Amino acid sequence: MSKPDPSDLPRVALIAGPTASGKSAIALDLAEAEQGTIINADASQVYRDLRILTARPSEEDEARAPHLLYGYRDGAHACSAADWAADARAAIDAVLAEGRLPILVGGTGLYLRTLLDGIAPIPAVDPAIRDAVRAMDAATAHFCLSREDPAAAARLGPADTARNQRALEVIRSTGRSILSWRAEREGGIGATIRAEVRIVDPPTADLYARCDARVESMVLGGALDEVAGLMARRLPADLPVMRAIGVAPFVAYLGGLQMLDEAKAAVAQATRQYAKRQRTWFRNQRLVNQAFDVAAS
Repeated sequence: MSKPDPSDLPRVALIAGPTASGKSAIALDLAEAEQGTIINADASQVYRDLRILTARPSEEDEARAPHLLYGYRDGAHACSAADWAADARAAIDAVLAEGRLPILVGGTGLYLRTLLDGIAPIPAVDPAIRDAVRAMDAATAHFCLSREDPAAAARLGPADTARNQRALEVIRSTGRSILSWRAEREGGIGATIRAEVRIVDPPTADLYARCDARVESMVLGGALDEVAGLMARRLPADLPVMRAIGVAPFVAYLGGLQMLDEAKAAVAQATRQYAKRQRTWFRNQRLVNQAFDVAAS
């Protein structure tokens, strides 16, 4: 079967890159120039609890162009990559039906990969197995995985707790390697769109300076009040919203366990480290099939 002509496929813009790189501003300019609707692809910005701390677009920016999938989830309910991808597919279809350009913008690689490539149809893991595996530390999980699924273990570092645990619980619950399941991905839209991709990748010094400046502006803009409100909800600590960058240090400050300058320094460092990981990921990925036009910069 021949591949469809890219010119016959619906056009979808994708602006990706590390945090604080200026993606949102680029997306907004594109939306205004080409009648576009901006669709969030950032895992933390889906939660309504932390507008300032996650650097969601301001109300003024949202007034300049339609924005979708920002702050639409309650932090009490985790949003998985599969959940977001389903919502993003629906949003893209709705935007295209309106005759507008969908503009995906964000830095969560897992979200983008799931949307474009689909998701492995892994059955639900046995709760007893999950509980036993999640009780393991990273080293134990990796050791067990190396014996039970050596191919998967070889792709993971010993300190990667979450991925080691996930791979181990899958092999124990299904009897199949997570790599085997991933070979059967379904639901991806990569072959059904004409993706126009821009990777925003500013110089390292500029990127880190933006990360540091963002922390200061967040504090001045009310991030501490947001975190205080989140603390008042007494949500489980393992929820994604509670693990968003900045939450733990500011919780420590508000609880009297840390000075504000120490908390801000910790948030800035975590932001820079996250930006570095994102940059490395995007530099080593091909987000769309090579048959499509890609403009990266």
